[in-house]
Amino acid sequence: MSKVVSRGVSAASGMLGGAIAGAIFKQVWKLASGKDDAPQANSDEYGWGEVLFAAAIQGAIFGVVKAAIDRSAARSIHRATGK
Repeated sequence: MSKVVSRGVSAASGMLGGAIAGAIFKQVWKLASGKDDAPQANSDEYGWGEVLFAAAIQGAIFGVVKAAIDRSAARSIHRATGK
């Protein structure tokens, strides 16, 4: 039963983490670039540097948020189930 609960919590926390990371990235990008939207990789109006810089920031934020939420969920499940 705890595997089922763990998978459900993992799926829900993944969706929540994606939403949180997206919101954080949007704010960080506004501060870093002064623009509302990050460059799209297939857009001709941005150069390689700006596209890759945005992708690096986004990846770092998503990685940190995912690790924090996964760790928090794992600790909560452990406390609740003892496993």
